[in-house]
Amino acid sequence: MPSLGADMEAGTLVEWKVKPGDAVKRGDLVAVVDTSKGAIDIEIWEDGVVAEVRVPVGTKVPVGTVLALLRGEGEAAAPSPGRSPETAPSPPSAAPPVAAPSVAAAAAAPAAAAPRTRASPAARSRAHELGVSFEGVRGTGPGGAVTVADVEVAARPAASSMRQAIAAAMSRSNREIPHYHLGLDVDLSRALAWLARENERRSVAERLLPVVLLLAAVARAAREVPEVNGFHEGGQFRPAGAVHLGVAISLRKGGLVVPALHDADRKDLGTLMRELGDLIARARGGGLRSSELSDATLTVTSLGDLGAGTVFGVIYPPQVALVGFGRIGERPWAVAGRVEARPVVTATLSGDHRVSDGIRGAQFLTTVDRLLQAPEEL
Repeated sequence: MPSLGADMEAGTLVEWKVKPGDAVKRGDLVAVVDTSKGAIDIEIWEDGVVAEVRVPVGTKVPVGTVLALLRGEGEAAAPSPGRSPETAPSPPSAAPPVAAPSVAAAAAAPAAAAPRTRASPAARSRAHELGVSFEGVRGTGPGGAVTVADVEVAARPAASSMRQAIAAAMSRSNREIPHYHLGLDVDLSRALAWLARENERRSVAERLLPVVLLLAAVARAAREVPEVNGFHEGGQFRPAGAVHLGVAISLRKGGLVVPALHDADRKDLGTLMRELGDLIARARGGGLRSSELSDATLTVTSLGDLGAGTVFGVIYPPQVALVGFGRIGERPWAVAGRVEARPVVTATLSGDHRVSDGIRGAQFLTTVDRLLQAPEEL
């Protein structure tokens, strides 16, 4: 059972997408696990053949539990426990022994025997949107069919569970991480003017939002100031080899998830925009991958147009920094001895004092500012 964040202690296996004997390659989806974040697609990390499935569908197990065994390509199957590779003759007995069902068979049986849940198309759509599994949902419709109302009732405990998990992770962060906080107002007049010109030449489907400029600037600044990009584990800092930006995404049912935009510092704005849109859609509709929830190296939270001008976030352990952006709004700005109304955003940094200090944190924020003054280079 993979760890999908510091707030995860256990997960429930809701579906196997493979069975013993199936060949798999790195990146293939092999299972679906239900967590406080919703149903998450689990990827395989090695090429090989599924040798044994150990955890039955519907079972909740702690993080670190072995879910299945994988045999390397070309590797011979291991002999059954207690038997030699050569077939031994059976000793005579009055009655043949009754064989216990294998773990793999026990795991496969529920999936094969479980009847398809009766539900209206609207209920299935709502369940997909809220990330609700039909397992254990009591239907109140005709003949026990699951209705939209049943799905929404089932989603409420999940939202409460997610809020509890978030609170636990943030409590741990405040206990263990000596935070420091910095803020810097950034003039976005050049960036937004460039963005307007750039969007004029793009189709509607390819247009960029201001948030993608902010994400690109953060990713490139993290490359220049590596102390904000990595993990504090085992009493020491481990810098990350890439910039995987965790993006805080609010969910319709409440709570939030923080999937990662991988290698964000090496992608152009168009690619980042497409990947961000896809990430948001899958986060809110179901379908996030385990890798997207487990390897963010630096988190960004952007409040967009929600009204708050400044956000000072709490670091998500074992990461060592969090970047926040408030609402972009017009503010008085001094320019060459006169005051003008300029579009301004407040960028903040919550840093881990075990790894960096205010000087390096300030260098990071001023680097973000410098990059946003040359948006054509992002």
